Parts: sequence; C-alpha cells; structure tokens
Amino acid sequence: MQIQTLLHNIDQLSKSVGHAFAWCIVVMTLGTSYEVFVRYVLDDPTGWAFDMSYILYGGLFMMSGAYALSRGSHVRGDIFFRLMPTRVQAGIELVLLITFFYPGILALVYAGWNYSMDSVRIHEVSVNSPIGVPIWQLKLIIPAAATLLAIQGIAEVLRCIICLRTGKWPERLHDVEEMETAAMLAAAKAEEVDYQAVISGEAK
Repeated sequence: MQIQTLLHNIDQLSKSVGHAFAWCIVVMTLGTSYEVFVRYVLDDPTGWAFDMSYILYGGLFMMSGAYALSRGSHVRGDIFFRLMPTRVQAGIELVLLITFFYPGILALVYAGWNYSMDSVRIHEVSVNSPIGVPIWQLKLIIPAAATLLAIQGIAEVLRCIICLRTGKWPERLHDVEEMETAAMLAAAKAEEVDYQAVISGEAK
C-alpha cells in the first residue's frame, strides 16, 4: 500500500505540473491571434510574438514530459511489445530504463543545469527579437524538466519491479483518456449492454 501511495503521489506531481503548463496553449493561442490581427489588419506587427510562441511551446513541451511518461504516452514501437507476457514486458522496460533512460536523463540534469546557469549569469536575451526578449527563464526549464522525468522514472522502475513479482502492472493515475480510447470503451460497453439484454429476454 505504501508503494502504491508513492506511485500515486509521483503520478499526481507529474499530472499537476503537466496540467499547469497546459495553460501555455491558451496563452499562446491568444498571443498568436493578437499578433495576426495587428500584423494583417492594423499593419503594426509586434516585436515579441515569435519569442513568446517558442518560449511557451518549449515550456509546454519540456514540462509535460513527465506527465506523458506517467500516462505511458511517449511514442514507442510496441507492435510486438504489447503481445508479450506482462513479466517479459516489465523486464524489457526495466532494462531500458536503467540502460538508456536514466543515463540520458541524469546527463540532461547535469548539462542542463550548467547550460541554464550560464544563461542566467549573462541575462541571455533572444537574438530573434528586436526588443531583446529575455530567454534565460526558458533555459531554467531544461534541468527542471529533466528532474521531473527522473522522479517519474522512479515510479516506472517500481512498476516494473512490482510487475515482475506479481505478474500484473500496478494501476496508473487516470484523469483523461484519448478520444479513440474513450470511444472504444463506450462501444464495448454498449455491446455488452445489448448482449445482456438479449440473454435476459428484454431485447425487442
């Protein structure tokens, strides 16, 4: 139970950060719409819209990585993986996490910290903007995002160990489902209801 609580708390952290940075989409949409209006209607383009868009998109992309990992949403070739027994899946996942995931993520934490501190020290600004939009805050996201991925990786390692012991994957924290998945579940539920109606003699 304590391990399951730990998994839940790590998933919740990744979810909260991912949901918070999802608001970048709204801000980016409003800012881009404003830029289009003043550029093409008023013929008075802004000097900050481009930098705003890539800063917000970069922040969203980086800080949602742990959330995507917690939901098993990262792209991977699982055409054969999904057909394997769960213990084999867990063994492969554990080897990949230890061999590839953690060396890369820890290197990103280390290199990203040095890189971001250099940016903060010189108060780095964008070279793409005539008004010199500060971008050092975007560089700080690099080690922060890598740290969150490392924390979420702990949960993934624990899930693999639990699956190797029990033969079942621990439950993940669910909050949203892809539309395709939701549609498939709804269709399966409807078919089950119809089947139950037939066998009970209630169908017309």
